[in-house]
Amino acid sequence: MISPTVRAARLAALICLCAGKMFAQSPFQFPTANHALYQPGAELKFFAPTAPDKPWTSGSFGCVRNSGSRFHEGLDILHLHTDRRGEPTDPVLATAEGTVAYASDKPGLSNYGRYLVIQHVVEGIEIYSLYAHLSALAPGIVAGKRVQAGETIATMGRTSTAETIAKDRAHVHFELNLLVNDRFAAWFRQNKPGERNDHGNWNGHNLLGLDASQILMAERPGEKKFSLLDFLRRQPELCRVQVRVKNFPFLKRYAPLVQKNPAAEKSGIVGYEIVLNYNGVPCAVVPRAESEMKSQSKIFLLSVNEAIQRANPCGKLVVSRGGHWQFTENGRLDLELLVY
Repeated sequence: MISPTVRAARLAALICLCAGKMFAQSPFQFPTANHALYQPGAELKFFAPTAPDKPWTSGSFGCVRNSGSRFHEGLDILHLHTDRRGEPTDPVLATAEGTVAYASDKPGLSNYGRYLVIQHVVEGIEIYSLYAHLSALAPGIVAGKRVQAGETIATMGRTSTAETIAKDRAHVHFELNLLVNDRFAAWFRQNKPGERNDHGNWNGHNLLGLDASQILMAERPGEKKFSLLDFLRRQPELCRVQVRVKNFPFLKRYAPLVQKNPAAEKSGIVGYEIVLNYNGVPCAVVPRAESEMKSQSKIFLLSVNEAIQRANPCGKLVVSRGGHWQFTENGRLDLELLVY
């Protein structure tokens, strides 16, 4: 017979174990064995800068290239191991449990080279991890394949059509993204006539990047419980826009980002107000009634946070002309794609 004391001790241990799982940090793991991001001052061991004379920040996320005018949508995570020829041999690992959405095994068709996209669902939110410049895919890694967190999915490489990646800066380009629209291929044919789209909906233009380093840092012991939904809602606001469109795929795919508005639900929803960060990621979506709409236009820019725009000079969504903010052509196309 188990004594009450032993039974209580086992119950306490079980509660602690469940609590440990409940309060686990980020659901995302590092995509390689390189965890130097955790080491203060060791950035050059983690990030692969664009050249020996460039700072480590050029391999990080954001407005980090061409003096801040060029955006880098992922993390360039440096290799740890090479073979006799100096080629990288690091296994690339699935950052979280998910399903392979796309596997491009033709490196000559993309700046990403050979690349993979994996779909994950966290807190009801679809998020897509991308792994680029791969030398090879792991056996059996094809679209539809279910993978576990930490499972080997590929081998690091240097494949790309945009640049020749030197051996000493061999890396995996890693992204965490939201998918803009599952009608992208049709939108592309309509809006980019004559241009090639070799990857269907998995074209990089249809993926909006988040700063994966911030998410990975939530894995560090002592960090607060990570919430992807809160992370998205806390993104710095670049601008607000109203769209006079009642239905588009993003609303269903990212329903947790759609806020309640009883007034619109009562009188009828005619459009939405959308909060965007500087990379164009929708951070909040609010249904609006006709009485709340500020324009008859399909897309109408409501406001711009000038401080965020100045801090992120690579943002190509809005521009000030004659003292008035307006969407750039790229910004307009991005919004057209979102609500297509």
